[in-house]
Parts: sequence; structure tokens; C-alpha cells
Amino acid sequence: MKKVKLPVILLCLLLFSGCGKVPAATAVEPKVPGEENITSMEEEPVISYEVPESIPGILVNQLGYLPTGTKKAVFQGKEIPHVFHVIKEETGEIVFIGRPDEEVYDKAKDEYISYGDFSQVKAEGTYYIEAPILGRSYSFMIEENIYDDMFREACKQYYYNRCGMTLTEAFAGSAAHNACHIGNAVLVEDISVSMDVTGGWHQDEKGQKSVVAASGAIARMCLSYELYPKAFTDDMGIPESGNEIPDLLDEIKYEVDLLLKMQDAKTGAVYAGISVFTPGLDASGKASDIYVEPASAAAEKAFAMALAKFSYLYQQYDAAFATTCLKAADRAYKHALLHEEEADSMLFAAAAELYRAAGQQSFHQQVTSYLQNNKENLYEDEMDLLGGVTYLSTKHRVRTDLCEEIMERLMSRAEEISLESKEALYLTKGNEAQDNNMELLSDMMYLAVVNYIISNHEYETVIEDHLHYFLGRNAKAISYVENTGERGYEQAAGTLGLMKQFETDSKFIFMLSEVVINGGRK
Repeated sequence: MKKVKLPVILLCLLLFSGCGKVPAATAVEPKVPGEENITSMEEEPVISYEVPESIPGILVNQLGYLPTGTKKAVFQGKEIPHVFHVIKEETGEIVFIGRPDEEVYDKAKDEYISYGDFSQVKAEGTYYIEAPILGRSYSFMIEENIYDDMFREACKQYYYNRCGMTLTEAFAGSAAHNACHIGNAVLVEDISVSMDVTGGWHQDEKGQKSVVAASGAIARMCLSYELYPKAFTDDMGIPESGNEIPDLLDEIKYEVDLLLKMQDAKTGAVYAGISVFTPGLDASGKASDIYVEPASAAAEKAFAMALAKFSYLYQQYDAAFATTCLKAADRAYKHALLHEEEADSMLFAAAAELYRAAGQQSFHQQVTSYLQNNKENLYEDEMDLLGGVTYLSTKHRVRTDLCEEIMERLMSRAEEISLESKEALYLTKGNEAQDNNMELLSDMMYLAVVNYIISNHEYETVIEDHLHYFLGRNAKAISYVENTGERGYEQAAGTLGLMKQFETDSKFIFMLSEVVINGGRK
């Protein structure tokens, strides 16, 4: 016979003796009709059935790394494991065991991180990193040409944004669309005057176009091509591919064709841009209406800089068209001088490009005057970089003392960027602000230029670290590049991908061209 356990016996005794009833002192009184019920101050609990998003504590470039490149993971948290494992995803095999560096604490962000170097892993494949306490990272690849497709896609964004022509699925895929804004535009100042301003690139979702913004993008991409021409091929998948002209120059020419239409044939003045009617702002307009904005000195200086630079590079492919561009640049520059009392960085950049392309001493005088009068704040502006590099590379007579000063300033700025990046938490100066990505990309332009001149492995590593940052090795574990990585930029409110922003895409192309050439050692 089995023994009945004592707790069971006691429970039965309590139930049958009435001790299970509520004692009189604590019994619930019956409700009295008409008497107000007292409501508890405690609110009903709000229960959420949404599963909170889990972000890995191990951060990596979510696309991947070059076999010969420096590879570092970032470990977040105060408790950092003593070891981490790099695991091949297909087989589950541990291919590398490493130890994180000593943790770093950022008081301003109240954040602890450390780094784990796994540069010894060079074999191509798909991997992830795993560590006690922190779990596993997102997957990533190691591949020889891992950034090539992304680079081609960044370049092709400008083709996707072509206006005034039909983009077929054969070339544009899901970005295919019919020809838009094919009618004439009218001048804002005088709507009785119409103009053909078809073509060029859309710069936002409305299809608006700024001459200054377009000229900046052209100048950046032209310099990128000038420094790293082998990165730009004739097979990027646009209608002009295969014509024995690099597709980047073909794409730029499509925009240059529009810019030439923006110049007044009589005066040389350049209209500032094209705006598209916004419903609600003007009851007399229609959604299809487009307007040409008044001419401006800013547009003329930017136009002169971009077209002079393009003409210099394009002369080997079409000398006649290059000459047309150079003449238009000269006329725009001279018209801008009518309204400019003091030279600024944009006028300096335009003069530098015109001097290299045409060799006239009047342009040289403008360049030397600006360099002599702006020694203190030189290279605080992107136009200073563009103009300075052009002056260094011109074949005409230059002042060696000014060239030495340009080099000294460039080297100083590059070293400053490198040191600040190496001392920052994520090996960049990034703070997760949308506008800060623009600043970081501008910094990488400086490093790419200086690295081209002196070939510094340290600078190459800093540039690659910034690419890793943009591709997920940041505090939010977000990839800021479209269609890349497991956790995209859509996860951050108000954030756009680097390729979807007109200005950042040209800077991203600049950075990638350096990585594709020097990282892959092409």
C-alpha cells in the first residue's frame, strides 16, 4: 500500500474543515444598489504581442570583405567574451578562433565595444561570427570581386534617373519607365517664353533638376574616372555600352546635353534649374508643368567647372563635342564674372578647370589670386579639393610654391581624417545622423585623392573601414546601401540609402572606385 504524502493530507483537511473559505475580516462585501463603485488607480496592463527586434551584438559588414583586406568585427556590450569563432555557414566548420581586443568605453554614448580581427581568413565563402554571451552575427561573404556589382549599380543609378527617354526592362529592369517631361518648359520670369529642356537626370522623386547639384556630381565622377579609370568599363548595361567609350562618360554626356540647353545662347548666362509644379502651391498650374528657374552666378560657375572638366576628359573620344563644351564653359565663366566682386571656391574650381583645358593666363591669374588670398581656410570646401587637384595635374605652367602648399594642405587634412577615424568607436567619425553620411563620404574623397598621390596602405584601410561602416558595422547594425545586407536602412526612420540620394551617390562612386582598384589590386 502506497503512503499518502503529508502535503496532500493537509490540503484535504483544510478543504473539508472550512478553512478554505474567506475569513470574515477579509470577506468581499456585497454591492449596495446606488452606491458608487471605487475604481482602482492601477491601469489595465497593456500587453504587446509584437516580438521586439533583435539586433546582433556582433557587427560586421553585411555584404562582406575582400580576401586580402583588413577584416574586423565590432563586439557591443560590457561583457565581452574571451574568444570568438568565424564559422563557415555551409558546413558549420570553425575556420578561425580569435580573441577580442580590450574593450573601449565611450562616455558620451555610454557604450562599450571591442574589436575582433579575423584578417587571416582569406578563403572565399559565406561566414558568420559567433561568440559566447553575444550570439552570432549576420552572415557575410569573402570574395575577390565582392564590391564590383555594388559599384556598377551605384554608377547605374544615374541611368535609372534619366528623364525624357523611355527606359526599357532590358536595361533598367524594375526601374523601367516611359519617357517623362518631354514637353517644353516655360521661364518662371516670363511664361510666354518656352524652352526645350528635355533630358538629364531626375534629382528627386518629383523630377526636379538643379544645375549646381548636377555639376557637382559630374565633377566628382569625372575626378573619380581621372584617378581610377580602370574601375570604369564599357559594359555596365546601358544603351551606350559597347561603343568603346567608358559608360560613366556616356552617362555624364547625357546630363551635359541638358546643361548645354540651360545656357542662354546670346549672353552665356546659365539658368539655375528646372522645377516641377507642385499641386496646391499654384492653382493655375498642372502636375505636368515644368518651369525654368532664373539664371544665377552660382549656376554659371558650377556649369563652367563641370563642362570644362568634362571637355578635358572627353576630347579623346569626340573632339568636336569637347570643344563645344569648353566654349560654353568659357562663356558661362565670363558671364559669372560680371556679377562676382570676390572669387569664391566655385569660381576657383572653374578657373582651374578652364586653365588646364584652355591654357589662358587670365584663368591662371584667377587661380593664383585665390590660392594666395585663402591660405588659412583652404580645403574647408569640396570645391577647393577639386580645383586644387586639377591645378596640381595641369600640364601648363604652374607656380611650384602654390603646388607645394596645396600638397601640404591635402596631406594635413588626410592625416587628420585618418587619426580621427582610428580613434572613433566604429573606426569612423559616424554618429548615425543621416547628414553625417555625407560628411563621411566627403572625407573619403580626400583620402582617395591623397592615397592616389602617395599610395598609403593606412589610408586604404581607413577607406575600407568606412565602407564596412556603411554596410552594417555601425551602432544600429544597418546597411545604408540598397539591397545589401540582412538589415537595411529602411529600419532607421527618415534614412535613405546612399544610392537613392543624388549627391551621396556620386561620392559613394568616388569611394568605391578606390576600393575596387586598390582593394582588389586591379
